[in-house]
Amino acid sequence: MGKYGKWITGGLGWAFFGPLGAILGFAIGSIFDSMETSKIYTGESSRNGFIVSLLVLVSAVMKADGKVLKSELEFVRQYFYKNFGPSAAREAILLLRDILKQAVPLRDVCSQIKANVDYHSRLQLLHLLFGIAQADGVVSAEELKVIKDIASYLDITDADFASIKAMFIPDTDKYYKILEVSPQATNEEIKKAYRLMAVKYHPDKVQHLGEDIRVAAEQKFKMVNEAYDRIKKERGFN
Repeated sequence: MGKYGKWITGGLGWAFFGPLGAILGFAIGSIFDSMETSKIYTGESSRNGFIVSLLVLVSAVMKADGKVLKSELEFVRQYFYKNFGPSAAREAILLLRDILKQAVPLRDVCSQIKANVDYHSRLQLLHLLFGIAQADGVVSAEELKVIKDIASYLDITDADFASIKAMFIPDTDKYYKILEVSPQATNEEIKKAYRLMAVKYHPDKVQHLGEDIRVAAEQKFKMVNEAYDRIKKERGFN
């Protein structure tokens, strides 16, 4: 059991079963057989299930273009190092490397995630996947297709997908897309859209996943505010 720490072996909850459980069972081997109930932490199931979901979906995105780059692995390592510490970062990379050896039944995995992860947390998963894909400086067409498929399987709306995509892929109407409005929208429509987006992407929506996940979600929230500020400045309204 020493290969993986308590953050992955304890409190897996729903992620212990179904296609995610099968993938983890292959990666971790006999670890499930030796799990002790004392290592199941109250309130951690949702958080650990989120982390496992992220790693499995990350593996699908990383393999989309037929090659796994060191820059992508480093992005994942840095993300876990920053948010969970050096030990978790090492364990995340070890687990990810094992998961990368497997074929991921993407639709089935996403179906399990959708049934157990709330919508705001699914949006955060999508945001992190775009960050991984962009680690080498560009989101390839193959990576974008896989992320779009994931968004569809997770039942993410087209507007929300376009909004998050615009945060990573430059577009003439980037800031309007982030707010999910057209460039022809009135100032009042833009103000209303901003209020709705500010609620939808507020970091507190994912605070149940832990303070580190909530802090990571602030990046998306800042982009919403940046888009609104840019449009206000461009149009000259307050």
